[in-house]
Amino acid sequence: MDLGLKGQVAVVTGASKGIGLAVTKALVAEGVRVVAGARDIGGELAGLAEGGAVRSLAVDLSTSEGPEKLLALTAEYGGLDILINNVGAVTPRLGGFLSVTDDEWLASLNLNLMAAVRTTRAALPAMLKRGQGSIVTISSVNSFLPDPGIIDYTAAKAALTNFSKALSKEVGPRGIRMNTVSPGPVETALWLGPHGVAATVAKAAGTDVDTARSQIIQSQGGFATGRFTRPDEVADLVLFLASDRAGNITGSDFVIDGGLVKTL
Repeated sequence: MDLGLKGQVAVVTGASKGIGLAVTKALVAEGVRVVAGARDIGGELAGLAEGGAVRSLAVDLSTSEGPEKLLALTAEYGGLDILINNVGAVTPRLGGFLSVTDDEWLASLNLNLMAAVRTTRAALPAMLKRGQGSIVTISSVNSFLPDPGIIDYTAAKAALTNFSKALSKEVGPRGIRMNTVSPGPVETALWLGPHGVAATVAKAAGTDVDTARSQIIQSQGGFATGRFTRPDEVADLVLFLASDRAGNITGSDFVIDGGLVKTL
């Protein structure tokens, strides 16, 4: 399927690893010019930048000025067609709700909600001027599947999905589509890295990471597919939503979780 994305300009946040890197690589493969933001722009992202396919910027998107700096780079390409809000992080709260401090709450809300709010605010003027654009935001199944072990993250992601839905009603009549993608556990460092969720759970339980991973797969009644989602599978969904093939889809949330969520 030709998504018709060739020649368009996209911004991807949290682009150096996991879902963000997979989306960046998929966009490049479709002929999209990408402005990529991340705290660390080394590794595979640096390789893409060296090849000329990506303009990358080391930026802290949890700051108020970070998104503006990133979006300013789109002027080099003459505009903006697509924004992928991907930046985010989760920290297991194994000590329970009472162990989560105000600073931890604020840090989680800032990175998982306000970074997308600020980046969207920075992106919209150019899109509104052109009368078209697509914004896809990476949320989480935890936006509607609350988990006390990551209570601040679930609250932030619920707010993020609500934000996208609400704003879609305002900007839809002006040619801007806004959708969210809600993955379950994904084969990324956030879940499976040395300091990821599985490693943290394993350490607290006195077990190994493979056992913790299996326990996660069996949680909530188990994944129907029996495995984590791959980053490239999320990227494929994101690119479809970003393209005009999804031209009448806005204000919607799309779950990709291997059948983890059992409710309608």
